[in-house]
Amino acid sequence: MAKQENPKGPVALLSTDRERVTAEWVDGVAATLQGRISKAELDRELRELYDALVDGLRSGDGSTRGEGLSEVRALLTELSRNRARQGFTPSETAISVMALKQALEPALRNGSAGDTTAYLELAAVLDDLALFTIEAYTRTREEIISSQAAQLMELSTPVVKLWNGVIAVPLVGTLDSARTQVVMEKLLQALVDTGSEQAIIDITGVPAVDTQVAQHLLKTIVAARLMGAECTVSGIRPQIAQTIVALGIEFGDIVTKATLADALQHALEKSGVDLVADRGAGR
Repeated sequence: MAKQENPKGPVALLSTDRERVTAEWVDGVAATLQGRISKAELDRELRELYDALVDGLRSGDGSTRGEGLSEVRALLTELSRNRARQGFTPSETAISVMALKQALEPALRNGSAGDTTAYLELAAVLDDLALFTIEAYTRTREEIISSQAAQLMELSTPVVKLWNGVIAVPLVGTLDSARTQVVMEKLLQALVDTGSEQAIIDITGVPAVDTQVAQHLLKTIVAARLMGAECTVSGIRPQIAQTIVALGIEFGDIVTKATLADALQHALEKSGVDLVADRGAGR
């Protein structure tokens, strides 16, 4: 049996004076977004959403998370993701739904009690849909932030080929577990790609070395050794050297150098490169 439409329900309220309501809805959202989205794009988005809302309320049970409003949720998810990527705030995103309530208010001034009841029912639906847009917006922002963090981590751990058979990883900033994993993966891949047997891990830009940082370094060095490469740690400043001694950290047989230049010299010598002394050094 076909579902009987309530002549005073939300669907009837949305179907009354449809063009005026949608036009005012578009205008209200456009004023909030201050021209950062074209009027034509807003008009297309909101009219499509309006039609889906009417159809969904007509065929569904009124639940915002039910099957009837699945198309509405899909459209709101797309809208929220676009707003998040474009840099809008959660409030500016939710207003795309909330502004419809303001556009419907003029219809209540000369309406009946049934219109008011229908408006309150519809307002509850719109409030829940606005919360849904914020949820979708938040998920997208979290994805964007995670992606940007991963990209920054990639950029902050470059692997540089210094010479044939010699690569270096200059580290800057704090070395935590996640970043150590990236360093290890990039270093091992570079060893395979370049066929290098000497690797330099330069920590000149690492502000402090504690037990945890030292453990991360040792894991990376052990992994490189398993690939057949010898690692040299450079950039051991006096303050860091004192900290390492005070903490009782043992680097074992790992070669350490004060500067990257010293480490490069050592790596070249181990690679069998003949180094010529600077003739002007003794002048």
